[in-house]
Amino acid sequence: MNIHEYQAKALLRSYGAPVSDGQIVTRAEEAKTAAGKLDGPVWVVKAQIHAGGRGKGRFAEAEAGEKGGVRLTRSVSEAAEEARKMLGRTLVTHQTGPAGKQVGRVYIEEGSGIARELYLALLVDRQTSRVAFVCSTEGGMDIEEVAAATPGKILSFSVDPVTGYQPYHGRRIAFALELEGQQVKQCVRLMGQLYKLFMEKDCEMLEINPLIVTDVGDLKCLDAKMGFDSNALYRHEDILALRDESEEDPKELQASRYDLNYIALEGEIGCMVNGAGLAMATMDIIKLYGAEPANFLDVGGGATKEKVTEAFKIITSDENVKGILVNIFGGIMRCDVIAEGVVAAVKEVGLQVPLVVRLEGTNVEKGKAIINDSGLNVIAADNLSDAAEKIVKAVKG
Repeated sequence: MNIHEYQAKALLRSYGAPVSDGQIVTRAEEAKTAAGKLDGPVWVVKAQIHAGGRGKGRFAEAEAGEKGGVRLTRSVSEAAEEARKMLGRTLVTHQTGPAGKQVGRVYIEEGSGIARELYLALLVDRQTSRVAFVCSTEGGMDIEEVAAATPGKILSFSVDPVTGYQPYHGRRIAFALELEGQQVKQCVRLMGQLYKLFMEKDCEMLEINPLIVTDVGDLKCLDAKMGFDSNALYRHEDILALRDESEEDPKELQASRYDLNYIALEGEIGCMVNGAGLAMATMDIIKLYGAEPANFLDVGGGATKEKVTEAFKIITSDENVKGILVNIFGGIMRCDVIAEGVVAAVKEVGLQVPLVVRLEGTNVEKGKAIINDSGLNVIAADNLSDAAEKIVKAVKG
C-alpha cells in the first residue's frame, strides 16, 4: 500500500526527521487560507498522486508553456491560484502511463533554500532478506538513470537484523554523500530515525528524493515516498487509515476486498489461476503463443465458490479482455469449487468472450461434469499448452 507525500512527511515528522511545514488542500477555496498559514517568501505547490515524476509531468490538455505538478510561487495568492489550477485535473507522468491520475489533493509547502540534492532510500532486499540502504550524491534524478549512467555513484548495503541500525551505518552513508561537520551527526541521527520508522511500520520502501543540504548547511527531507507491506496492515490501523482508494485500480481494489491476488495488466486474455507459480507460468505460455495476459490472478488454495465468482466478475469487467483462460490444478483447491464459481459467475454476468477451462487434480471429474452439464459455451483443454493454444486461437481468430 502506498501513501501520499504529505502523509509520508507527517510520519517522518512524528519520528523526528526534518521536513518542511505544509498544508494539504482538497478544495480550491481552501487554498488561500492554507497558504496563509505558512511563512514565505516562497511557497511550493505539489500535486498529490501515487506516482513519481510529478515535476516533469504534464496535465492533460495543458496550455502551452504550462508547468508540471510541482510549482514554485512567491505569494499566498499565487500559491492559491496554482493549487486551484491543479485540483480536479489529470496529471500524466512517466509512472502513471498515458491515462494519468486525477489530482484530488494539493500540498502547499514552505520553500527551502537548496545547496545540494542527494538521494536516499530504504528497501527490502529480496536477495539477502534484509533492509538495505541505497544512497547517491545524484539526488533529484530517477535512480534508474543514475544506475545506468553512473553506477559508481550509488552506495547500497544491507543491515544485519541481529544488530539492527548502528551509528557506523549512518557514518558510512554520510561519507558516501560527502557530508561534512554537523551534517555527519545529523545523518547518523536521521538514518536511525528512518530505520526505526521502516521497521516499526512494516515498510516495503521509503524513498527521500531529494534529501537536501539546505543553504544553511542542514539536512532536510524535501520529498518522500512510502510503501507498506499489505500483509502487515492488520497490525497498523493508523497506516491503513491513510489508504486513498481513489488512487488504486478499481479492479485491484475490489479483488483485495475478497482476498484475491490480482494485478491488472495491458493484454487481452484474462487469467484465473490458483497458485502464484502456476499463474506466472500461465502468463508466460500465453505470451509464447503470441498473445498478452490481461491480468495476474491467483484465487489461492482456499477459495470459495463466492470468491471464484467475484474473481470471474473482476476479469470480465476489464473491457480489454477478449478471452478468458481458467487454469486450475487442484491440490488444496478443488476443481468442483472452481467449476461451480465459474458457472455461477457466467450465469450472473453473462459470457461475451471465448472461455477456455483446463482442470486437473482434486475432484477433476466432478468439476468437468459441472462445466459440461451447465450448458455454457466453454472450450475444454487437456493441459496447459493445449489451453493456451486454444484461447489464443479463439481470440486471434
